Amino acid sequence: MRPGFAEQQLAELADLGISFDGDPVVQSERLTAYQEALINLADRTYECFCSRREIADAASAPHGTLVRYPGTCLNLTEAERASRRMTRRPALRLRANGARQTICDVLHGEITAEVDDVVLLRNDGVPAYNLAVVVDDAYSGIDQVVRGDDLLPVAATQAYLTGLLGGHPPIYAHVPLAVNAEGRRLAKRDGAVTLPQLAASGLGPDVVRGVIAQSLDLAAPGERLTLDVLLKRFEPDRLPRTPWVVMPSGELRSST
Repeated sequence: MRPGFAEQQLAELADLGISFDGDPVVQSERLTAYQEALINLADRTYECFCSRREIADAASAPHGTLVRYPGTCLNLTEAERASRRMTRRPALRLRANGARQTICDVLHGEITAEVDDVVLLRNDGVPAYNLAVVVDDAYSGIDQVVRGDDLLPVAATQAYLTGLLGGHPPIYAHVPLAVNAEGRRLAKRDGAVTLPQLAASGLGPDVVRGVIAQSLDLAAPGERLTLDVLLKRFEPDRLPRTPWVVMPSGELRSST
């Protein structure tokens, strides 16, 4: 992450009126906690020498769905592992042994899925997302996780990993993504997506907050509300089940 990026994100959330309970957890300062988790999982991991391309080529999942690890390195002998270490550093994967895990999701209900052999430690020595988020959620006492529904396929795996580390899986709420006019996840290529960029187009935080509220069916077009009012209106059952199509900033300006 480039210097100052985290501070910029926190400042933008503050501009929208969002506050926090305590200081944010900084993953780069918690490497010891991730290492301790890996030690506790030592008998449930194995070395993997596959590249992303090799996994994608070997997997049978259709385009656009979660690519599950096909088990290429699952049963390598020690001699095979030693040979591969000569040319490539291994990652560490979770050995799930075909386990299944049930999660409870506010929008999607109760879901039972097979646990994937996800990477826990990348081959460059950096703790992987699926390990870090589980360890950090337990550390922070998180009991509900809200995030994009593109991550729903890994929720069962994270809940299973939480249990292995002695924690209790949270309740999940996987919400639809914000997408562009072509249905792709909103990204930098779509133009102004940060508060400073939108402000330069004449869209201040109060307008942006109103547009977001409108996307959640919590406000009428052009209505500008405080977070206190939005909190009173908010009901999880009313959350949309379809993606929010975000139009280019110019069209957004004319709609407000």
